[in-house]
Amino acid sequence: MRKILALVLAAAMLLSMTAVASADYSGDLKIWVAEAVVDFTKQAVEDFKAAHPEYAGMTVAVEPVGEGDAASNMITDVEAGADLFVFAQDQLARLVAAGALEEVEPSNAERVAAENDAGSVGAVTLGGKMYAYPMTSDNGYFLYYDKSVVTDPTDLDAILADCEKAGKSFYMEINSGWYQTAFFFGAGCELTYDTDDTGALVGCNASYASENGVKALKTMIKLAKSPAFVNGSSFSTATNVGAIVDGTWDANAAMEAFGENYAACKLPMADGYQLGGFGGFKMLGVKPQTDDDKLAACDALAAFLSSEETQIARYNAVQWGPSNLNAQKLEAIQQNPALAALADQLQYTVPQGQYPGEYWSLATGLGDDILADKLDDADDAKLMEVLTNFQDTAISYANK
Repeated sequence: MRKILALVLAAAMLLSMTAVASADYSGDLKIWVAEAVVDFTKQAVEDFKAAHPEYAGMTVAVEPVGEGDAASNMITDVEAGADLFVFAQDQLARLVAAGALEEVEPSNAERVAAENDAGSVGAVTLGGKMYAYPMTSDNGYFLYYDKSVVTDPTDLDAILADCEKAGKSFYMEINSGWYQTAFFFGAGCELTYDTDDTGALVGCNASYASENGVKALKTMIKLAKSPAFVNGSSFSTATNVGAIVDGTWDANAAMEAFGENYAACKLPMADGYQLGGFGGFKMLGVKPQTDDDKLAACDALAAFLSSEETQIARYNAVQWGPSNLNAQKLEAIQQNPALAALADQLQYTVPQGQYPGEYWSLATGLGDDILADKLDDADDAKLMEVLTNFQDTAISYANK
C-alpha cells in the first residue's frame, strides 16, 4: 500500500500550501467511505499526517459506510454524522438543505475548479456555491461482454441473438430507475427535477408521454421477451453471462469471468437510437464545524484526499476513475477497458441530479409490469396511457 501511495507523499508539501493554515489540531475526526476503500483511506490519512505536523496528533477513524447510506445517515442526524463523508452527486441538494455540508474553503474551491473536469465541478456546485470535493468521474454504466459470444456489441438485437445462440444470458436491470433511463433518455425523452438553492424540489421537466417514450417502452418490452434476458446488473452475482450492463465497480469480476475474452464498450444502439442513461460522480463532503481549528483540519484533509496524486493512487489501488484532469491523461487510465467504455458512454448520458424517493419506486413499478408481461399486448394508445400516468405522477412529486 505504501508503494501505491508514493506519489501522494511526494506531493504532500505542495498540498500543504493549498490548504488553509491552522493552529495545531489534535482532536478526533470521523470519515465515512465505501468498504472497498477503507484500507486505502486509512493509509492516505497516515501519509497526510506525516506531511502535516500540525495534525500529527489528530485521531482519525475511517468507517465503512457506502455513498448512499452516508447521505441518508447525515440527513437523518447531522450532529452524529461523520466529519468527512463520500457521497454520490444526486444527494448534494438534499445534504445542503439538511445543513450537512460546509462550503468548500475559497482557495481550495479555486483549485478544485481548475484541476477537475467540468462535469464533476458542476456536480459539486449548487446555487453558484461549491459544497464538496470531486473524487471520481466514474459513476455510470456501460456494456461488458464476452468476445467469444458477442460478435457485434454495437446493436442490442445482435447482442441478444448472439447470446441466445450461445445459450448465454444478457443482464440488464430494467426495473431500476437508474438503468431504465438508458432507454428513455436515449430515445430523446427527458425527466429531470429543478431545485432551489436550498435543495427543495421546485419543478419537473418530463416528456415520457410522447412518441419517443412509446419507442423506448417498446424496446424494453421486446428486450424482456428475449430468452437470453435476465433482469439484473451485478456481475458478482450473475451466472452464464454473455453480456451485462454494469459499472466500473464490477470490472474485476468481469475480467475474472471472461478471461482473455473480456471486453467493454459503450451501450449499444436499440431500435435506431443510442442507449443513454445517467452519469455521475463521487464526491467528498465536509460537515459544518463549530471549532475553527477542526474545520481547517477537515478542509486540509479533504483537499489531500481529493488531490490529483491521491486520485491516481486510489485508481491504482481500487480502480476508481479520477475526476482530476491530469490524472485522466495517464496512459494506464486511458487504456483501462472499463474506464474507456465509460468515458465513451458518458457523452450520451445526463448528469444525475436530485430525484425524489418516490421516483425510484415509480420506475420500479413500471419495470415490474414489463417483467410480469402486463404490457405485452398493449397497443400504442395503451402504452401512451401508461406513460401519461407515469409522467403525471412524476411531476406531482415536485408539487408537494
